[in-house]
Order: sequence, then structure tokens, then C-alpha cells
Amino acid sequence: MMEHDPNRKGNAAELAIAAEAGKLGLEVLYPLTEHGRADLVLGIAGKLYRVQCKWANCKDGVIRVRLYSSYHSPTRGYVNSKYGAAEIDLIAVYCGDTARCYLVPAELFDGRAALYLRVAPTKNKQRAALNWASD
Repeated sequence: MMEHDPNRKGNAAELAIAAEAGKLGLEVLYPLTEHGRADLVLGIAGKLYRVQCKWANCKDGVIRVRLYSSYHSPTRGYVNSKYGAAEIDLIAVYCGDTARCYLVPAELFDGRAALYLRVAPTKNKQRAALNWASD
């Protein structure tokens, strides 16, 4: 069942993002090896961008994007590693709840553990310091 399998969610996100990029007429290139920081490369306006693909859910009008990878080491336990602009250029997010893809530039993710993309207005009418998914 996909809701409990992060590998299937990641695969579904990667495929949805690649399909959407193809519909937009972008080049979509895949690395020949796995376990690198970039899941795919997008050709946009003659430039190539390293892209990390993420699955995200939406709750209370906010898409929460986890901006790190993790693995278990026998000697160090769980190791988390944030994505940085030196490793990837863009984060592409597929939200299963909205069935939409979102492209996030490095200035919004570099060094952060999470990103919140708002799809609905806040209850307290806040307008400043928000990342709107539509942007």
C-alpha cells in the first residue's frame, strides 16, 4: 500500500514530476546510477538543473515538504542529511492531495529541514513570510 511505503511514494512523485515536465516541453534526463542527491535533471531554457523529487501531503491548507534524506548506519544510528544548493538546484514536489507539482528554487530550501507551501489562506489573515504554492 503506497500510503506507508516511502519508496513507492518517491517513485510516484518522480514519475509525476517527469510527466508534468514533459507536458511543458522540458528536457527530462535521468542519472544512470541511483542514490545520488539528484533524482533527475531538467533542461529549462537551455540550462540543465539538478532536481531532487519529493512526495508531500497537504493538511490544513499547507503542503509540508521534508527537505532531508535519512538512512540507518550501524555505527551512527539514523543519519539525516539536508539538501543544499551545492548539491541540487531545485526541489520538485508532487503533492498527492492536490495532484499537482511544484518547483522550488534553492533560496527557499538551502540548509532547511522543511518547507511549507501554502495552498489556502491562513486563519489569522497572515500575509507576510509565506511561501505560496502558486508562486
